[in-house]
Amino acid sequence: MLTKRIRTAAIMIVVGVSFVALGGWYYVFFISIILAVASWEYWNMYRNGGFAPNPAVIFPAVIFLVVMRYQNGFVGSDFVLTISVLTALAFHTISYELGHQNTSIDFGITLGGILYIGWLGAYLISLRFLPDGLWWLMLAIPIVAVADGGAYLFGSNFGKNKMAPRLSPNKTWEGYLGGVLFAIISGALLGALWHNYAPAITVRNGLMLGIILGILTPLGDLGESMLKRQFDIKDSSNLLPGHGGFMDRIDTWLWAAAIGYYVIELFFI
Repeated sequence: MLTKRIRTAAIMIVVGVSFVALGGWYYVFFISIILAVASWEYWNMYRNGGFAPNPAVIFPAVIFLVVMRYQNGFVGSDFVLTISVLTALAFHTISYELGHQNTSIDFGITLGGILYIGWLGAYLISLRFLPDGLWWLMLAIPIVAVADGGAYLFGSNFGKNKMAPRLSPNKTWEGYLGGVLFAIISGALLGALWHNYAPAITVRNGLMLGIILGILTPLGDLGESMLKRQFDIKDSSNLLPGHGGFMDRIDTWLWAAAIGYYVIELFFI
């Protein structure tokens, strides 16, 4: 299991870094594919649970939010969200009239997928295309990846006190603190390293971002666990051997991208 997990992680790192470095539409295409697959996992999870969110609204909305964020920043995203809400409401209203049950809940699930995966996921675009965005992205996302590894290492070796037994029985406070520690250390080290390529990035910035992301992004993991526990499933899919699904992989990335974007824009540049 560990070997499979390491092999999959190595492939993801090589592919991911390649598209991040390429930038432009190559990167937009890469993020669109990731979020589209995550949207499918989200839709499929609820569909298997007896609900009927509308994929014909979720998938295009997620893609258009990503493309719009690249082309126009936040300008135009309000249009995409407005059309998505109106279309979803119209669809689920008609669906109820045709005899389907739980359509008001399905409407909320549809909007939840658009906001959770599309709106938050588009911050992976916003972060990449900040000034020196290549290096800011290569700071924020690795911080949470290293923090995940640190949490697993500390939790498996020293974990005794359950952190959220209903949401994630294997997570402990010891693992959480280990993850925060690894986030702080990796933030400082990467800040020192990337400073050679982007002077705006410093050890201090990396340290601060490591503290903030290390403390907050585990909520992304727990949040996704909350969605899955509704249906008593462990992984969103089995598409990534040893890692579950795309939703399982990006749960903390979504938090890191959104929080990192605002911290960097407001305080560092």
